[in-house]
Amino acid sequence: MKFILPAIGTATALSLLAFSALQISAEAVGPPDHTETFQKLELFADVMARVRNDYVVDVDDGELIENAINGMLQSLDPHSGYISPENFKDQQVSMSGEYGGLGMEVTMENGVVKVVSPIDETPAKRAGIESGDYITEINGESIIGIGLSEAVDRMRGKPGDPISITVIRGNEDPMEITMTREVIERIPVRHDVRDGVGYLRISHFNEKTGKSLKEAVKALKAEMGGRIPGVVLDLRGNPGGLLEQSIKVSSAFLDGGEVVSTRGRETGDTQRYNAQKGELLRNIPVVILIDGASASASEIVAGALQDRGRALVLGLTSFGKGSVQSIIPLRGGRDGALRLTVQRYYTPAGRSIQATGIVPDIAVAAKPDNGKGNKTLRESDLPNSIINALEDMEAGDGDESISIDYPPEGYDEEGDYQLEKAIEILKNGSYRTQLLAAGK
Repeated sequence: MKFILPAIGTATALSLLAFSALQISAEAVGPPDHTETFQKLELFADVMARVRNDYVVDVDDGELIENAINGMLQSLDPHSGYISPENFKDQQVSMSGEYGGLGMEVTMENGVVKVVSPIDETPAKRAGIESGDYITEINGESIIGIGLSEAVDRMRGKPGDPISITVIRGNEDPMEITMTREVIERIPVRHDVRDGVGYLRISHFNEKTGKSLKEAVKALKAEMGGRIPGVVLDLRGNPGGLLEQSIKVSSAFLDGGEVVSTRGRETGDTQRYNAQKGELLRNIPVVILIDGASASASEIVAGALQDRGRALVLGLTSFGKGSVQSIIPLRGGRDGALRLTVQRYYTPAGRSIQATGIVPDIAVAAKPDNGKGNKTLRESDLPNSIINALEDMEAGDGDESISIDYPPEGYDEEGDYQLEKAIEILKNGSYRTQLLAAGK
């Protein structure tokens, strides 16, 4: 993005542009005093002019302004930011369910790219990338401090091209991992029969998730002769996605009624979203699996079915990404887009998901206790994370406040302790008892 500034000077031009924007805003909302704001904008313009004239090397005005915009937005919360025109196009392709790259959700923490979750059956997942890994280098070049969008751009590329990334995990030595880029086609829902119980795995909520779930349920019923004694809905490691798809998924388990509400900063700014009529899995017991990497739309589904008494939630407290971002195209997308946090999610019982997450009814860990509660990265750990008001906070403090069932000593590392526990509940006749015990 290149900005052409008049000959009157960078500082003056920027100040005039900023003042014009404030005048438009004032005309729209009334006559508030913007004197202090205008003084700060003059300061910004002065600093930029000095950088432009005196910095040791030439700088690009467009890049400076773009970085300043990003800095402003990222200071608000971890999910607000500026999307360049190129990345805006890539994001639209990604949400449609297919794109090129490695297959992992990432965030930025203190200038370092951090993995939120690898996506099933992608190069990242097959290479052993884990939630919480830090990525410090790409093809031998440091990416510390370069910005999330640029880091993502560098990881994407032509399918078939190799890429090497350096990963830091806990106290281990840095690991160099080589992968081959692929076209990432997200198949959002997979099904299987596990020990006589239906198994539905949702890895992401993109435009195909609702339709894919219907197809998976139909196939599962056919494979099990129409008699499904119970279903495990696996949302572990699911980073979320589209709100509308979380409503469609919830509709497979609910016959109408509220799924989630969103609230903005104004008292009356509340929207309620209801499930569709026509539950696909009526009267079939459901156990939902979640973990610290289950976020956003997956938390909406888990919270709705938990509050409505439709499912038991098993696993560990979810990520806690309970904020709503609006993508606002700038000049129809020609100047990119603005990703801005505008609301928060609330479960049907009025619980805020933000920073607290969904606490499971039955706390079960996937790995033996490491002495630290197997704590993983969560929303509340991110810089500038929005913290809920006291009235919105759940009692307790995540997994630290609940008793966790860990795999026994010597448990097979290739096993899936959480899934085994879910299947056991569905098969041993204790499901209804457990629902009552959870207060449903």
